Amino acid sequence: MVRHFGVFKFKESITEAQIAECFNTMENMVGAISGLLDFEYGPYNSSEGLNEDFTHGFVMTFDNLQSRDAYLPHPVHEKAKEIVVPRLERVIVFDIEV
Repeated sequence: MVRHFGVFKFKESITEAQIAECFNTMENMVGAISGLLDFEYGPYNSSEGLNEDFTHGFVMTFDNLQSRDAYLPHPVHEKAKEIVVPRLERVIVFDIEV
């Protein structure tokens, strides 16, 4: 399995409704992209204060590396990026194989 996780810092002008649209769009990739098994997301929720101004995070689970690799250029992913990426000030994405 592969965990594909990331953190977002949205632009100040982005509304809560627009943030919800981003995550709904991403969540809709499950079932539309083969091998994408699960998607979880939410706002930062810790008293540690180590988020460096990132406000939201997500975790995707893929069944294997090949599915993750196929997801990256997938048309459904590309369409989601058209909605999400312009609303971001910063993003970090990191993958681990488990």
